[in-house]
Amino acid sequence: MRLGWFITFIGMSVFSFSVGAQTEDTTSLQNRIFRLDEVVISASRLQESLLKSPVSIEKVIMQDFRRSAQPSFFDALENIKGVHLIVPSLGFKVLNTRGFANTTNVRFAQLIDGIDNQSPHIGAPVGNALGPSDLDILSVEIIPGTASALYGMNAINGLANFQTKNPFEHLGLSFQQKVGVNHLNDKGITAKLFNESNLRYAHAWNDHWAFKINGTFTKGYDWRATDRADISPNINASAGLVGADNPAFDPVSGYGNESANRRTLTLANRNIFVARTGYNESDVVDYHFQNLKADAGLHFRPTKAVELSYTYRIAYLNNVYQRSNRFQLANYLLQQHAFQLRGRAFQVRAYVTTENTGDSYNLRSMAENIDRGYKSDNQWFVDFQTRFRQVQNQSPLADALREARTFADAGRPQPGTEAFTNSLTRLQNINNWDVGAALRVKAKLYHAEGQWNLTEEWLEKWRKHTGIEILAGFDHRTYAIVPDGNYFINPVSDSQNLTYGKTGGFVQITKVLLGEKLKLGATLRADKADYFTTKLNPRFTAVYSPIQNHYFRASYQSGYRFPSIFEGFSNINSGGVKRVGGLPVMSQGIFENSYIRTSIDAFQAAVNAGVNRLGVSKRDSLVKANLGLLQRNTYTYLRPEFIRSFEIGYKGLFFQKRLFVDADFYYNRYQDFMAQVEANIPNVSTPDSLGYIMLDRSKQQRYRLWTNSKTIVRNYGASLGGRYRFTQGWFVSVNATYTQLDRKEANDGLEDGFNTPQWMTNVSVSHANLFKNIGFGLSYKHQSQFYYQSFLVNGNVPAINVFDGQITYSLPKQKVDFKLGGTNLLNRYYYSILGGPQIGGFYYVTLTYR
Repeated sequence: MRLGWFITFIGMSVFSFSVGAQTEDTTSLQNRIFRLDEVVISASRLQESLLKSPVSIEKVIMQDFRRSAQPSFFDALENIKGVHLIVPSLGFKVLNTRGFANTTNVRFAQLIDGIDNQSPHIGAPVGNALGPSDLDILSVEIIPGTASALYGMNAINGLANFQTKNPFEHLGLSFQQKVGVNHLNDKGITAKLFNESNLRYAHAWNDHWAFKINGTFTKGYDWRATDRADISPNINASAGLVGADNPAFDPVSGYGNESANRRTLTLANRNIFVARTGYNESDVVDYHFQNLKADAGLHFRPTKAVELSYTYRIAYLNNVYQRSNRFQLANYLLQQHAFQLRGRAFQVRAYVTTENTGDSYNLRSMAENIDRGYKSDNQWFVDFQTRFRQVQNQSPLADALREARTFADAGRPQPGTEAFTNSLTRLQNINNWDVGAALRVKAKLYHAEGQWNLTEEWLEKWRKHTGIEILAGFDHRTYAIVPDGNYFINPVSDSQNLTYGKTGGFVQITKVLLGEKLKLGATLRADKADYFTTKLNPRFTAVYSPIQNHYFRASYQSGYRFPSIFEGFSNINSGGVKRVGGLPVMSQGIFENSYIRTSIDAFQAAVNAGVNRLGVSKRDSLVKANLGLLQRNTYTYLRPEFIRSFEIGYKGLFFQKRLFVDADFYYNRYQDFMAQVEANIPNVSTPDSLGYIMLDRSKQQRYRLWTNSKTIVRNYGASLGGRYRFTQGWFVSVNATYTQLDRKEANDGLEDGFNTPQWMTNVSVSHANLFKNIGFGLSYKHQSQFYYQSFLVNGNVPAINVFDGQITYSLPKQKVDFKLGGTNLLNRYYYSILGGPQIGGFYYVTLTYR
């Protein structure tokens, strides 16, 4: 029913628009806005018309970014049809399309001129940390859907390719200065300044040699995570302890009081869960951030058709990063060296990316171990229990529990004191999360690839005669991780780097028929990764144009995603829970001998509820009666994720090419989601003692294992957008995107959360030259409420309704632009994700000299 309704909706929606291009003057704009020769390269890894692309693809050029009210080109991508932008931090934002989003989006690839800019150990990019600046960006192409057949590895949700300016074509000096302010009317904090400086210089000595340099320095105060909602508000409900009386209080944005660390204490003839006190996120993080990134490129053209280039990129980060936990990135360093050779029919790339996490640390481990540094868990719980027994007959239960906490917390380091600061500094340098908090990872990614258009170079006459075009490519990638003894170990040899490689290749054949009205394509890709057998990804496409300027497309493709280094090889002591990679070399014996933690929680809850109802004397019988709730672990070692995707779409021009319409519908089937399962191994396995061991977490070895969900998930969605140009220079735009989980089969709850709004809508109105040299843009974004699921917190993210706006003033002769803009103009604070910060208004002024 829902699927049929939605297809009907797509058929009836006929008047929807999205952003149009804008050049420096209105006349040029009107001549270029709907150029039929606008080309894209990412959809087929060949230059082709945007209208004729065989899959959904969005292209945005630098003039669009200038008109956007967003402070950077990367931020402006959230207004693109089908794009969902996640904001864990002001300096760290994540792109996603078509669902199953998270803050470490290993399913969405991000390229710069075809080069992957991911952080090697994370397996995904850290926002745009290593990406181009606003001055160097030329265009962005986004494929909102699986692109594995051509790109392999981790492109099953989509791909963004950032294309930068070539120094042969874009010469001279450009400078941009941005000053902004945020945290207006933010409770408990004054307004904070933001500063960003950008510089670009490009020079060509002659027709053969050219170079460019870029530099960006950003400084500001991050959005704060202050959510005090209790993650487990009803855990002590059977004892009548809820709300402020809950002694196991575990706030979303608080650390040190996690569920994994709480204990069950027998108090006042009741079994009560108790957690340590913990700290607020703001206590253990520095929200001041500074990011520096730069790149330099040297380009050589021996002929007009061939270009060889070398590019060096560097990023130095100090901000907040979020995955299963929140992290302070401190002195985090990324570097990349890349060589490219491109000709009319071929291209070859080789690059290496290095990562050093510097002085970064885990916020959760920091808070836990500040607490443990002044008093061990065992001693704290003994003190708590002792004091409770002294006062239990003098006060109500909740007050006695509060008095016990105050007694046990005596001597606890308080934020802002010298003792607290010294503890934070000391733990930042201890690389063991059982007793410290440091994140110390050194990693490298080596990559080489090449592709050839066989018919363009060798069989051009045959192509013209047959209409067939053949493209072939290959790639190889190796990750190398230095074992640090905490985050990663090499189970074979501690003295050797941990390596993980993948090799793949593809062949793509296309043919035009019916007088070039129909174009068919077939692609077959093969990938072989270490520890896995060869996987095949086919893609079949068709584009049909019954009349000029109207194109219908259809495609089917599959895609595999192999485990990232973190998913396959991690070995982290994380607050008493060891997080272990899912490859056999890491987790042999753990899967086979463990019990599912959720079943242990259910067992403990049932026994404790019975004790609180019937008394401690009934504990033995309650243990025996509830043993059946304990479940042996049935999960096993990692397999690659797999998706099958079907898509249809349409692009067309109307009203003398003033209206451009683009629509798509897709249906996906996912299986073998890579996910984490928590499972504990009892220290004693004899049947008579199993129940008592499972009541006491201190007598269990606790693990979080990377494995595959047993759930098969089907989801579908569609988007509709376009752009309309009025003769007077006005542009009106609207786009709408709908995403929906269809159903789950064999649901086990381990699959990644869908984490995507059902509806995303963008509306924009702009004019390049409303008055002399003055332009403006106003946009509105709606994002419906959605359920967010992660290991940090689960719950509903409220709907978002945001207005953004900007006014520009240009001095053409001086080549200077001024831009006054703001996002979230009404300053209504909202959450992009749970566990992350609230996001308020951001207001800025930009001066750009080109």
